[in-house]
Amino acid sequence: MRVLRTPDARFANLPGFPFAPNYFDVKDADGTVLRVHTVDEGAKAAAPVLLMHGEPSWSYLYRHMIPGLAARGHRVLAPDLVGFGRSDKPDQVADYTYERHVKWMSDWLTGLDLRGITLFCQDWGGLIGLRLVAAFPDRFARVVVANTGLPTGTGWTEAFKQWLDFSQTVPELPVGEIVSMGTKRGLDQAEKAAYLAPFPEEAYKAGARAFPALVPITPEHASVEENKAAWKVLERFDKPFLTAFSDGDPVTAGGERIFRERVPGARGQAHVTIAGGGHFLQEDKPAELVDVIDGLIRKTA
Repeated sequence: MRVLRTPDARFANLPGFPFAPNYFDVKDADGTVLRVHTVDEGAKAAAPVLLMHGEPSWSYLYRHMIPGLAARGHRVLAPDLVGFGRSDKPDQVADYTYERHVKWMSDWLTGLDLRGITLFCQDWGGLIGLRLVAAFPDRFARVVVANTGLPTGTGWTEAFKQWLDFSQTVPELPVGEIVSMGTKRGLDQAEKAAYLAPFPEEAYKAGARAFPALVPITPEHASVEENKAAWKVLERFDKPFLTAFSDGDPVTAGGERIFRERVPGARGQAHVTIAGGGHFLQEDKPAELVDVIDGLIRKTA
């Protein structure tokens, strides 16, 4: 596996992102060592709030939420998935599989020995993060899901099909524009450039290219059975589980219902709809999400 590492200079002076980098090495089954980057802010002795990003974003997505959560006394961790942000990037699309991502982040989670976790996850942050919950339910205290899912080969929305077709055929993946189009407010040029910062060349985008095609939307996709097994664990997960989907995401619209129906911990929770949020609701409504996460922690601590 050939691994690329984005030069540090690419991350200098990004707007709204003053956070010091933290790194942890994980080892792939083939022996390749991969460096995983994490923003780690707030009180180190506090229980962790884990913010997991998706595609094609990185921990920059959480720049407006990290200070607010830290100010309320939480330890806030926002890792970059392998292939994104300041984490290492295998340069071949074939190097990326769903199961590899779960293993890499499992090794990161257990390597840091995180416990009492409150998970907030969106997009692929949910596809991977919920697999971590299923693999290590005792390490998680509560979960907030937003604009995500845990698919088991039962189909897709028209909006997702359009995204899949675009992502696999466009000659140059316009990462900043993609994130901007997934918001309601739109991003300025500096913000778009910040989302593109991890990817100085197209070879660095192999992970971003791979992710859409890895979503297990048909019975023939890999990881269908693994996700079904994860659902069996989630169907016994009785710790607080809250949905906070936005009202303006055509890709995941209605996706909160399956969690409310199947996860015991979702019953009786004050589920919310984030008004005025797009797919990347962290960009549109960060303060509201901070209130949701902090409120759930304080209510259920």
